[in-house]
Amino acid sequence: MILLENVSKRYEKSYAVRNLSLTVAKGELCCLIGPSGCGKSTTLKMINRMIEPSSGTIKVDGVDVHEVPVATLRRRMGYVIQSIGLFPHMTVLANIQVVPRLLRWEESRSRKRALELLELLGLSPDTYGGKYPAELSGGQAQRVGVARALAADPQILLMDEPFGALDPISREHLQNQFLAIQQELHKTIVFVTHDIDEAVRLGNKVALLRDGRLVQYGSPEQLLAAPADAFVKKFVGLDRALKRLSRLLAADFLHPANSVARQAPPELLEAEFRRLEGSDCARYLWVTDEENRLVGWVDGNNTTEKRLNMLEDLVEIDPADISVRPGYSLKQALAMFVQQSVACLPVVDDERRLQGEIRLADVLKS
Repeated sequence: MILLENVSKRYEKSYAVRNLSLTVAKGELCCLIGPSGCGKSTTLKMINRMIEPSSGTIKVDGVDVHEVPVATLRRRMGYVIQSIGLFPHMTVLANIQVVPRLLRWEESRSRKRALELLELLGLSPDTYGGKYPAELSGGQAQRVGVARALAADPQILLMDEPFGALDPISREHLQNQFLAIQQELHKTIVFVTHDIDEAVRLGNKVALLRDGRLVQYGSPEQLLAAPADAFVKKFVGLDRALKRLSRLLAADFLHPANSVARQAPPELLEAEFRRLEGSDCARYLWVTDEENRLVGWVDGNNTTEKRLNMLEDLVEIDPADISVRPGYSLKQALAMFVQQSVACLPVVDDERRLQGEIRLADVLKS
């Protein structure tokens, strides 16, 4: 869908981008990454002609971008930047409706789209629709920025370090949310970041630039497994195996959970622990309530001392302290394994309902 052929941008005697050629297929998320000043933001801005290339050709759907009026070209592409750029005098809903109104959508259609996008991005329309940008947190404002970019349903999104100014917790949450949205919408995205972990986690393809030149272009797995040279190896870091875990999801390594209901009698507890003898996850039984929500565990080591009894042996927990979600990466799961010093972790949904469990042995084999 997006093709760059020998594209260069020159400023007097120096090049910001030099002889860059790459293709971003329809539905792919391509991350442009590299040191400061390598040309990644310049490349992004040449796609929608915010910066004009000095030479070379850029095509979108087979059409040279210079054959399309600039305003028309930009309205076909969503654009998200780190500073967000919301209009301070407009409400959240009005900000999201900017491009649909420029395209002369009917007001009912424009408003409906804005409300749908707020819901999609986890912002209640009733709570946030009438707020102004100054009343939003950084993470909330960035969600609105993404919603505005998606408002006219463009097939292409250009994103220039959209999560770069957020704190680590907000950033990780937005990355999770963004991946879920991309899995649903399948947009073609060019995403600039300076963070190799973010690029590996989000991208289908990663383009690593240095001094305006393309050093390596391929899938995250290719960059991590076979760095093209010493620069790439140093840039991706020594923890390449750990970075690869960020590409794998807990949901893909799910096992049936070893669990019992809170009302389980001692005989059932002991029978379950006998059944688990010799397995990787023989020590703990997860305990759920009548709605299958995780409430705690029973430690099988106690069977050597006395007969198990749910009233005495149930260890009640906050699921957030010991569980992971299906959408968590194996890298996130590994951190929880290390923190809790266990061989198995429960996997719960947003309502704390037990979905299964993942095993440390699977993570270490991946």
